[in-house]
Amino acid sequence: MTSRQSITKTSARLLLGGTILAAAAGSAFAQSVPESTDPIKMTINDWTGQEITTRVMGGVLEEMGYNVDYVQADYLAQFAGLESGDLDVAMEIWETTAKDALEKSLKTGDTVDLGETGMEAKEEWWFPEYVKEDCPGLPDWKALNDCKELFASPETSPKGRYLGGPVTWGGFDEERIEALGLDYEVIHAGTDAALLAEVQSAYQRKKPILAWIYAPHWAPIQFKGEWIKFPEYEDACYEDPSWGVNKDAAYDCGKPYGWIKAVGWVGGEEKWPAAYQAIRNFHMTNEDMGEMIGKVDVDGMPLQVVVDEWLDANQDTWKSWIPKS
Repeated sequence: MTSRQSITKTSARLLLGGTILAAAAGSAFAQSVPESTDPIKMTINDWTGQEITTRVMGGVLEEMGYNVDYVQADYLAQFAGLESGDLDVAMEIWETTAKDALEKSLKTGDTVDLGETGMEAKEEWWFPEYVKEDCPGLPDWKALNDCKELFASPETSPKGRYLGGPVTWGGFDEERIEALGLDYEVIHAGTDAALLAEVQSAYQRKKPILAWIYAPHWAPIQFKGEWIKFPEYEDACYEDPSWGVNKDAAYDCGKPYGWIKAVGWVGGEEKWPAAYQAIRNFHMTNEDMGEMIGKVDVDGMPLQVVVDEWLDANQDTWKSWIPKS
């Protein structure tokens, strides 16, 4: 994982000071921003891309005059804090793993959907391209049991090994294995960094590996491979055991994929309306995000330096997120 310690902002970032209020001069929001000096508490989850997204948006909010606190929080457990107002904004809620949790939270009336970020989420079981030489039935999920010995490890043998993400990410992989009758065991990586380090090591040595890989990220760009093709997700797969190939179990399909959304404490809408509108206007591409993650995870650049560089080079983009009326 990247360091969570505060990094001194670069001189380039300092040059940005004051530009936001000037750009918004004459607007209705400019007369009242910041509406409150209370800090907007933005969550930091345990993967690099989410922290980049959060600190990019947090940097824009700071330039608008807001105070921002960054608070470490578990991905799924953070909903309780958002509902109580102990946390204010979470910038990355993935349809792949948190769709149900988000819908449940929104129904409480204590959180508000702050819209899609522009990034498109996919995370699924993944294998390197070279593995197909020994398991030509891939990427069809039905080939997995025939190739379980290829993916087995001393800790899982005779079962195959699937390297999952940290437990806090959710994803229902254990349930998927049981529902589809897969002779595999999930071994959860402790951190995002540990997950990617093991994948990278296996790829460099051309060793078989079956692992959780996601996008937006640098890994599916740099590593040639494929995602397993499970039965296509439908809402009924998670909700109705009679759906799908196993009539007695839910989760007999792949993960959903699609949007990545921001969500906020509902009270923040009234407390910081211009900030919430700016968050709704946030837009980032998978390509831009993958490039920034690669600079941190692969090139070893400090995360805040990468964020500051992006803000400096893309001023027209992030200034367009700032509401003018």
